[in-house]
Amino acid sequence: MRENEASVQGRVMRDLIAHVTNDHLIGKKIKNGELRKKIGESEPPWKCPDRFTLTEIAMEQFQMELLELKEEPNREKIILQLHGGGYVGAMRNAYRMFAGLYNEVSRGMSVLTIDYRVAPEHPYPAALLDAYAAYLWLLDQGWFSEQIILAGDSAGGGLAMALCHYLRDQGKEMPCGIVAMSPWTDLTASGESYDTNYEKDPLFGKTRDSLIYNKEYVGSHDPMDAYISPLFGDFRGFPPMLIQVGSYEMLLSDSVDVAAKARGQGVKVRLSIYEGMFHIFQMAAKLLPESRKAWAEIARFVDVLMRE
Repeated sequence: MRENEASVQGRVMRDLIAHVTNDHLIGKKIKNGELRKKIGESEPPWKCPDRFTLTEIAMEQFQMELLELKEEPNREKIILQLHGGGYVGAMRNAYRMFAGLYNEVSRGMSVLTIDYRVAPEHPYPAALLDAYAAYLWLLDQGWFSEQIILAGDSAGGGLAMALCHYLRDQGKEMPCGIVAMSPWTDLTASGESYDTNYEKDPLFGKTRDSLIYNKEYVGSHDPMDAYISPLFGDFRGFPPMLIQVGSYEMLLSDSVDVAAKARGQGVKVRLSIYEGMFHIFQMAAKLLPESRKAWAEIARFVDVLMRE
């Protein structure tokens, strides 16, 4: 599915992002991830909405947060959220907001968000091992694999797919579905959209000194390893996937190529390309027509998973 031309609101926000990221004072820090690394440290404490409880869970190497409704939570399934940030940015308030949105569109499912270790202090395989530990923790709490939905944006979307490659290789059952927003699946940056959208992408475009060329997470490992770049792995046996991406993204081919490969290997995939949209436009929540459509699409996808 491909949405029609971007809305007026979408174009305005896209142009605003391009204006800010092209500013010579702060643009480079946004593109290369320097600002992203510092956001979590400078944000004010997050105030949990009254209808939720937020439980902090200390793991051996990292922290997790479990967001649950106080009244009548949906216990049929649970969402494991893997946040984005190019593997260099840690947990921040935007993903706590995402957890609330996932709860809303899933009719009250609890959301477990992990603050996995990030590079450069903790390169690969730290994020993957932390995601795996969180998945095992859910199993230890009595959840079954078929009750777990993985959700991730950008690096988190790629990490969700990498986790499934790893789960299969470890002899573990797969989750029941994956929601991936603009997943970063090819850390070799070899897809055609890295060139065709070079001038268009308002967030990462017009420079090779950006987060999507950052090798801090990869380190000395092979970037074509499926645990790093899931595009190069085998998708047979994967659960249904919903992949959303903007047509202006340099990472567009990361989604298109994964969708084509997974479909060719028998996986149910819904790929939605939102015309004129930028990286993780879903963060606009209900402010843009496109982001509203995207979250409504996630709601429908989760509803199908509920009935299967």
